Amino acid sequence: MRHGTLERSGDRWTVRFARRLAHPPEKVWRAVTEPGHLAAWYPTSIEGERAAGAALRFRFPGEDEDAETGEMLVFDPPKAIGFRQGEDVVGIELRPDGDGTELVFTVTFGEIGRVSRDTAGWHVCLEFLAAHLDGTEPPGDTRSLWEPLNAHYTAEFGPESATIGPPGEGSGGDGATG
Repeated sequence: MRHGTLERSGDRWTVRFARRLAHPPEKVWRAVTEPGHLAAWYPTSIEGERAAGAALRFRFPGEDEDAETGEMLVFDPPKAIGFRQGEDVVGIELRPDGDGTELVFTVTFGEIGRVSRDTAGWHVCLEFLAAHLDGTEPPGDTRSLWEPLNAHYTAEFGPESATIGPPGEGSGGDGATG
């Protein structure tokens, strides 16, 4: 599955992506947990102890103040990591798949209005993760990848999922691509 899917969970919304990566779980685990690898694809730094219950801080590149706070919810090497980033909950599960790995990436949102925008951003992030793991260049720049994905997710999830504007407008940043 290339595109994310959306499910409502009570008063929250969860987007789920599944990707098959041609790399062993240990390599993918490093890419989704170690700061040097995260910088290649994740939109913020993740500062804090890698242990369930640990306080976390998230900073966008070039921003020294106003870090988002959160908490590590799950840390089970090399299978699962989950954390709260601001009001969102991010989960990453890794499952061996032959000589590769199935990555399941979920984000649970508290408001529907930015789901299309942020889902497009997370989609771009996952494209950057795959390129990083493969040792190749991403398939385009952030904006050129994000725009058609945002249109796709708005059409797929409905206009109520796109009431908050593009990255940098409205609530500041897009939660996924800075």
